[in-house]
Amino acid sequence: MSRSEAAAHGGVPQDLVELGRVTSAYGLRGWVKIQPHAAGSPALLGVREWWLQRPAAPLNTGDPQPPWPVRVSKSRRHGATVVASLEGVTDRNQAEPLRGCTVWVSRAAFPATENDEYYWVDLIGCTVYGTEAGERVLLGVVDHVMDNGVHAILRVQRQRVDSGGVPQPMLDSRGMQVETLIPFVAAHVHTVDLTNRRLETDWPADF
Repeated sequence: MSRSEAAAHGGVPQDLVELGRVTSAYGLRGWVKIQPHAAGSPALLGVREWWLQRPAAPLNTGDPQPPWPVRVSKSRRHGATVVASLEGVTDRNQAEPLRGCTVWVSRAAFPATENDEYYWVDLIGCTVYGTEAGERVLLGVVDHVMDNGVHAILRVQRQRVDSGGVPQPMLDSRGMQVETLIPFVAAHVHTVDLTNRRLETDWPADF
């Protein structure tokens, strides 16, 4: 949704995804430095409209301030970070107050991916099926995606199907949620069906 469309609908797009945080001003001409939440940051670099949101003040019990749109003039990678020039921010004094703001992008604006490439946000919430004694079984649901510097890793909250056929959280002896880490590589995750929110893997259920 564009800025004008958002305004026409009374405000902020409903599909915003948090992609990073402004860590500091960069240089003297109003650029800002962003620490991305995911490696590569194709959406941050490929989209020209971001939404910024200020962090809630300590002990603030009211509603957080809504995000506002900013137009990105230029952006590029800078080591493990992204630096960007925002329209209307022309010097360091204007950039400094943006420190700490979270950076959001409409999911609908993400650049298209190549075959066998996926945005992490689309994997979260997918149901994962694995193998146990040669049988296809429910493993759980993707709760988080991490990066170990070589490839992505799925953090799966384990589930089991009860006698009524309903998935239930799998808990350990202390009542804590059981989790499994699965490398998100083709050798282990051989089917990604985002339409049906389903992943299939040969990763053993008891690993």
